[in-house]
Parts: sequence; C-alpha cells; structure tokens
Amino acid sequence: MADPSSYRPKPGQIPDSPGVYKFRDEHRRVIYVGKAKNLRQRLANYFQDLSGLHPRTRTMVTTAASVEWTVVSTEVEALQLEYSWIKEYDPRFNVKYRDDKSYPYLAVTLNEEFPRVQVMRGAKKKGVRYFGPYGHAWAIRETVDLMLRVFPVRTCSAGVFKNAARTGRPCLLGYIGKCSAPCVGRVTPEEHRELADDFCDFMAGRTGTYIRRLEKDMMAAAEDMEYERAARLRDDAEALKRAMEKSAVVLADATDADLIAVAEDELEAALQIFHVRGGRVRGQRGWVTDKVENVDTSGLVEHALQQLYGEEAGDAVPKEVLVPALPEDPDAVSQWLAERRGSQVSLRIPQRGDKKDLMATVQRNAQQALGLHKTKRASDLTTRSRALEEIAEALGLDTAPLRIECFDISHLQGDDVVASMVVFEDGLARKGEYRRFQIKSFEGQDDVRSMHEVIGRRFRRYLQEKERTGEWEENRAQAPAHAPEQAPALTGPAPTGPVPADSAPAGPLPESAAEPREDDGRPKRFAYPPQLLVVDGGQPQVAAAKRALDELGIDDIAVCGLAKRLEEVWLPDDDDPVVLPRSSEGLYLLQRIRDEAHRFAITYQRAKRAKRIRSSPLDDVAGLGETRKQALIKHFGSVKKLRQATIDQICEVPGIGRRTAESVAVALASTTPATPAVNTATGEIIEEDDGGSTT
Repeated sequence: MADPSSYRPKPGQIPDSPGVYKFRDEHRRVIYVGKAKNLRQRLANYFQDLSGLHPRTRTMVTTAASVEWTVVSTEVEALQLEYSWIKEYDPRFNVKYRDDKSYPYLAVTLNEEFPRVQVMRGAKKKGVRYFGPYGHAWAIRETVDLMLRVFPVRTCSAGVFKNAARTGRPCLLGYIGKCSAPCVGRVTPEEHRELADDFCDFMAGRTGTYIRRLEKDMMAAAEDMEYERAARLRDDAEALKRAMEKSAVVLADATDADLIAVAEDELEAALQIFHVRGGRVRGQRGWVTDKVENVDTSGLVEHALQQLYGEEAGDAVPKEVLVPALPEDPDAVSQWLAERRGSQVSLRIPQRGDKKDLMATVQRNAQQALGLHKTKRASDLTTRSRALEEIAEALGLDTAPLRIECFDISHLQGDDVVASMVVFEDGLARKGEYRRFQIKSFEGQDDVRSMHEVIGRRFRRYLQEKERTGEWEENRAQAPAHAPEQAPALTGPAPTGPVPADSAPAGPLPESAAEPREDDGRPKRFAYPPQLLVVDGGQPQVAAAKRALDELGIDDIAVCGLAKRLEEVWLPDDDDPVVLPRSSEGLYLLQRIRDEAHRFAITYQRAKRAKRIRSSPLDDVAGLGETRKQALIKHFGSVKKLRQATIDQICEVPGIGRRTAESVAVALASTTPATPAVNTATGEIIEEDDGGSTT
C-alpha cells in the first residue's frame, strides 16, 4: 500500500487549466483516468487526509504510485481525451459498462455491390447501416419477413449468392417474390441499391410516405380494373402496417431520441436505454457496472454517454438525449455530441408529458435489471470471495491471491509439446492475458523440464519489465546471492530461444512483437506478477516451478500444484499435500483454473498438430505460392509422383519456370518420404494425398 504523500506533486507544478489526469500503479499500469476543468483543484481532492476520502477513492490513491496530467484547451477536448484513454488503457478503477447480453442488430451492408439485409451482433463495421438493438433475433427476422414483400432486398450469404449466379437459378425467395434476385440479373445493381435505400428509410422511421404511396397505387389499380395488382398492393400495405405495429408509438411522429435511466445502489448500477426513432421504440439495451470509483448519478450518465456515442457518428447520435441527471458540464457534453452527430443535439431531463412518462417506464426497466443482476451475482460475489479466502488460509498466504496464474503442459506422445498460461483476477478469467508457449529447447516428453523452461521464460520477461522501469535496481540487493549469476542479462537483447506466441485466437507473434512495449500504461505481455502461481501436476512440477523462480531471484510469489488423481494441493518442499474438503469453494476455484489451463493448452496443441499434418515438402520451396503448389499437385496427382518427375517434366506445368522447377526438385530430393501408413484391418498401404501427408 503506497502513501499518497510520496508521489504528491507540488501545488505549483499542477496547472489550473482544463486537462485529463492518469494515476499509475507501481508497475506503471494506468489504474484511473479522470478529467477536470481545473486540474489543480481536482487533484488536490485526492491528496487530503485518507480518513476523509470515500473508501473507493482511498483504495485507488493507495494503490497508485504516481500521477500525470495532460493540459487541453477546452472541456470538450478533455471529454474526448478521457474517453480515448479509458478505451485504450482499460483502467481498473474507472466505471466500465458491460452489456448484460450480446444484442442483435438489423444490419444492411451498404458497403457491398448488392446490399444484404441480415442479423448482426458484436462490433459495428464500417459501411454497414444498423437498426436496433433488438431484444431477440427472432423479432428482427419476423420484421424482415414482412418487409421483404415490399422491399425484396437480398438476404442470402455470399456463398449462396455466388452459387446462384453460377447456376443461373435464384434461391427460393427469388421464386416466391421475396427477393429481387440480383444474382441472376433480374434487377440491375442500381435498382437493387434503390430498394436497399428505401428499406433503410422505412426502418429509420419515414414510414408514412411508403404506405400512402402504396394505397394511392392500389386505388389507381382498382380504377383501372387491375384487381390482382390492387390486391397485391393492399397486402403489401398491410404487411408494412403489421411491421410498424411491432413497435408501438410512444412519442410524436418526428421524435428521434434516446432515453437513458439509471438504477443504482452503493456497489453497482444498471442502465437502460430506449432508442426511439420516428416516435417508435426501435431498440432497447441494458448495461450494468460495478461502482469501482466514487461516482454519482450524473457521473454514471456521463460515462454512459461516452461509451454509447464514443464510436458513433451521424444519425446514430439522435437529436435528443433524455437523461435522469445532467453531467457535471452539460454544455461540453452537448457540444461533443453535436460534433459526433454533425448538428445540434439536445441533452436534457424530461419534465412533463409523454417523454417524462416514457422515462418512468425506462426507469422501471432499469430497476428490474438491477434487481435481476444482483440476484444472479450476489451468490457469485460471495462465493468468489470465500474461495479466495479459503485458498489463502490453506496455503498460508498473508492476503487473498487476487491474481492467479496457472500453467499446463500438453503434447501427443512427446510431439508438438506446448504450454499454456491462464490468468484469473478476483476469481474471474482474464482471457486477454492468456499466453501460450512452444517448447523447443529439447525434444521428447519431459513435463518437469518443460514446466521449468516455461516458468523461467515467463518471469524473465517480468524481470525485464522491472529492470526497464527501474524497479529491478532497487530490489536487486534483496535477491538471493546466487540470483545475479542465474538471472539473464537484462540490459541486453531479449533472451534467445522460443518466443511465446500471443494469446488465442491470434497466431504466433513475430520476433519483434515479443519485445516489451513502451512505458505507456497499456497492459503488457508479462509485466505484472501473480500472488499465486499454480501448476498442473504434483511434487515434481511444483519443484521445477519453484527452482525456476529461485534461479531468477524471485521469492515473493507463492507456488502450488494441483494433482489430477486425488485433487491434492502440493506446496514446495512439503512431503505431504494439502487436502482441501471436496465441498471447498477454494478447491473448486483451483479446479476451474487448472481445467481452463488444460483446455487452453490442448486446444493449441491440437492446432499445431493439425497444421503439421497438413504440411507438405513444397512449403519449403522459396517463392512457390499456394496457387502454383496446387497446380503442381493437380498436374502430377500427388507429391509422390511429383518427386519422381524430372525437371523438364516439372517445367511443363503452366507458371513453373526452370529455376522454380530446379528448386522444387532439390526440395523434394532433400526430404525423405514418410513411411507409408498401413490399414491394420486390410493390410492396404495408404498412399500420400494431394498435400503430401498420409491419410
């Protein structure tokens, strides 16, 4: 626990202008970001007597080890910079809203030649127009099914579209009139885009125009005695009306507004947002958050506005934003919203009429969401806290291990040996900090040696970060006497040997990417130590992990192992295991962490094995791309027959010159054909497949 007076700036150093400030912990990680009209006055509030601070603020300032600030010109710039830094650094003490579910949107891919209507979830993509969010995907599909009668826009995937264009036959929707079938040329790209634009206009709330036009055409067709066409137009108008009825009218026809309500208690807050377009509720979403900082309703609203509109522009920001409490600087927030929209935005509290009544409905939804969330999570919070306390008590730790790292080794009979590192903080998985390793310093099966290598590599990276930030020099004198001899040369280049791959789902990083990044407060790869290190295994694996830490001079990290057979917890230098009760929440948490490490390791190992099996001797030929490799295999039938071909025969393949043919021949000659596989049931020899591997 740090003393805030140890890093308090002198009063004359802090400017009295608008700005954004960052608190960092001892590892230089940004833990809090805030903004202020007057930096000097705001920062002075953090350095008063600790007994006068809110408990959450007191925890933050005692966790921090330094404070920095950046001066800006206006409050609007401060708002934008604060949002950017919160998004970039993900500070642990800032309020961060999270969706209580992944809401589906109705999306129109206007960035394609033939726009497609579909259901989308997740991050928004450029060039795609979104409507919603909706509570259920089936609600979107019902609405789209009704509207395709009038706006027969493409809904098929790229594969179905290409197949229809190739065969010249549209899909079923094209035959029943619910798709204009651009795949077979029934409409031009321009005509289809016009249909998509009309669909978007209708979904945006401009509904009256289309219904009046359909009714006018229906009457004209009836007067001309075109009764079949009149009946079809009547059905189209009814379909649009049914689609409109799915979202009830709540405000005046031209109203475009978002209504935000907050329900909160001392620990948590829930937000509900209703998206009203054209007077109708077009979407709804809910957020929940832990109140990790001392923040009131206006602060919660401001954070919600930043997260809701920080990545939006244009019509995605409505003309009106109705809130239960105004932010601390409503003019600056309104100006920021106006810049995002490109026109004036009204930010206010509804006082009377339909908007106040609808706000009360949104508030009731927020209260229900908070109650439901607390019902779901209350036992979870209690259980996690009890589990961490039980682990600390069983292992003799001074405090509960808030950060736990677990390592596991995976291989298949000694081949493709890999390791995984998973991270749990406060009893919850931090998947963004998972890491995976390849074991390359030796061949064969040796879990103990593999564990020693992985632990050493992980904590060498940690020591590099400490040395780079100056912490290593301060603590070096406290290391064991043998540590300097065993520790790596921290001032030189990165250690040789295998470089850990990045976290899933990304593939292995290039060599340069494994270097520690600049001291900018972003989460780094191996910068933060755990309070508890868990290995999957018994005494030998625990001893290997402890030996790796001792060699690096690290003695402030607890180590234990969890053996699968009897679920025993092993500690270094203990002949007998620690046996936790089967009903123990601490044992259950350790099992979850161990199982997650095993899952992550075996997933990586299987991916490596599959990649190796699919490999071909042609992969080693420089300059030979996938297209020419396929051309060679197609021409000769297999790698076995290609290996028997002469250089002149290889030159006969289109696109293969003599130099490439010579390289192919040399590469195949230098590789020994694999022993053919045998079907043990029939005795049949299984030939090589097109990729050069056995099947």
